[in-house]
Amino acid sequence: MEILKLFLKEATDGKRQIIYIDEAHIQLDTDEGYGWSVSGERAWVSSSSVGRKKVSFFGVYLYNQGKTRIYPYLTADTESTCDVLKKIQEEFDFKEATIIWDGASYHKSDRVKERAEELGIKLQLLPAYSPDFMPVEHLWQWLREDVTYHACHKNECELIKQVRIFEDHRVSLNKRH
Repeated sequence: MEILKLFLKEATDGKRQIIYIDEAHIQLDTDEGYGWSVSGERAWVSSSSVGRKKVSFFGVYLYNQGKTRIYPYLTADTESTCDVLKKIQEEFDFKEATIIWDGASYHKSDRVKERAEELGIKLQLLPAYSPDFMPVEHLWQWLREDVTYHACHKNECELIKQVRIFEDHRVSLNKRH
């Protein structure tokens, strides 16, 4: 906690670029969220998706800039994580940054650590079981409400397209405020 407090203070003072990253693994099938049904009876939902296919999305929140990005991958692993690090460094052109994220095994891999060092990125793991310290969790809640609650997606491309529409709409809303 003390390290996170120090990082946030340094970010507020303009001395540190902080980037939060979190992944969500979104299934093509409906995510019901909340709904109504007859008391004592099970609610049945028609599904058009096949199996339990999913897309892994990396949510990125640039704390200092108040910007977010969502990057889709068929799987979240060492390779896709290294690719996300490269994408955010290219898109936001920072010289040095600190990434705060959870302790997923691929976040701690030697390849990810090497890639981060090459890009001028320091890595900071959150304490175990601490979703309250991860602001990207709110993005996932919003995305699920808008994109996956009560909706089935026929394939991965359709889900990715809907997430891009969500992201584009959210960005345009933020520009108006």
